[in-house]
Amino acid sequence: MPRVVGVGASRPVLLLDVDGPLNPYMARRSRRPDGYSTYRTKPRSWIAANAHRPEAFVRPLRVWLNVAHGSRLRELPYDLVWATTWKDEANEWIGPPLHLPELPWLDWPQEHFADPDGIHWKTRHIVDWAGGRPFAWVDDEIGPADREFVAAHHAGPALLHWVDPRLGLRDEDFDTLARWAT
Repeated sequence: MPRVVGVGASRPVLLLDVDGPLNPYMARRSRRPDGYSTYRTKPRSWIAANAHRPEAFVRPLRVWLNVAHGSRLRELPYDLVWATTWKDEANEWIGPPLHLPELPWLDWPQEHFADPDGIHWKTRHIVDWAGGRPFAWVDDEIGPADREFVAAHHAGPALLHWVDPRLGLRDEDFDTLARWAT
């Protein structure tokens, strides 16, 4: 089961993926989306993925972030939790530019594997971790099989909200999350 630190149980949880919802990585490389700024990051996981070259020669990873998303996320009636392969590094590289406090994060026991039920590799772990607690999950890789799995295996309410990785979170996404939480 994914490990998470510091989450109470009074409000629903908003599980945040980084790449796609917060970093519209599929947008045209030549045109940063409106409202976004470019950040260059060198997380430990990125350096490890490029272990074939000396650390000094590992090119930084480009991330596009919209600083306004931080306050909008904090205003939502949720407990925020990172649900990303960035894990704890989201607190170092993603949270500060968005002015987010340090958030709890899911520590995946295994990443990027083919689930036998055809669901996203995060889905089963999120359901186990949530243990029936209401949650919303924003990700760019959610599909119908994930929704069916959660409906069949999660005892509480859940919103699986797909975000276009070319656009990132938009006004209508924030509106949907706010409506669902109430």
